[in-house]
Amino acid sequence: MATPAKVSKPDAKNNHENADEQADKEQQEAIEQIDEVQNEIDRLNEQASEEILKVEQKYNKLRQPYFQKRSDLIAKIPNFWVTVFVNHPQVSALLNEEDEEALQFLSKVEVQEFEDIKSGYKINFFFDGNQYFENDVISKEFHLNDTGEPSSKSTPIRWKAGKDLTKKSSTPSKGGRKRNMEEQESFFCWFTDHGDAGADELGEVLKDDIWPNPLQYYLASEMEEEGGDELDDEDLMEGEEDFDGEEEEGDEDDVGEDDAEDDAEDEG
Repeated sequence: MATPAKVSKPDAKNNHENADEQADKEQQEAIEQIDEVQNEIDRLNEQASEEILKVEQKYNKLRQPYFQKRSDLIAKIPNFWVTVFVNHPQVSALLNEEDEEALQFLSKVEVQEFEDIKSGYKINFFFDGNQYFENDVISKEFHLNDTGEPSSKSTPIRWKAGKDLTKKSSTPSKGGRKRNMEEQESFFCWFTDHGDAGADELGEVLKDDIWPNPLQYYLASEMEEEGGDELDDEDLMEGEEDFDGEEEEGDEDDVGEDDAEDDAEDEG
């Protein structure tokens, strides 16, 4: 019986190389196909972004009358906005005592998104007459230019003589809140800070967190107090239960002692 011819080593090597080339070719084709599919996904994402922008623009216009109505109602509540800022954990960290005093005169905050929402927004701060500056309105705008480069600009603050808070050191705030005792920039320095408009955290917090629902932060301190009261009531009830339990145990001990005394008298 004839034995099968053995494959020579060079032939095995060639087969292996051919298999590797075929695998590489298949991988390259798969990569090219993935790239084509990814381009289609990107195209759909871009189309979705355009449609979402149109929806945002539509509803931004629909929200405006409600924002105006809310502002009119807020105007009836003294110190509404300074309370919101003080109760907000991130904004509060930027305030010193003199900032809070100046913000007592803040009567209205307004966020205006540009018609092309992607191009930026503007935040307006309306003030009643005060001893710190002449401005009735102080604004800060954020823009994206055609190349996508962010920038910002602000209303110059016309400080009254000796009242420029941006040139003063901070002092610890009232109310027991902990403050950094080192020199801290004033909240109003934010209006002149245009170094990194693309990473302006305060602007984003005001636009995306506070502006949509400032009432939640105005009421934050009251809700904490109510929560504290409930906790105190629960603790009080638990304390009463513990006290009653101790009394009952004490009564049982007294009964035991009385019985022992009676037995002793009988034996006597």
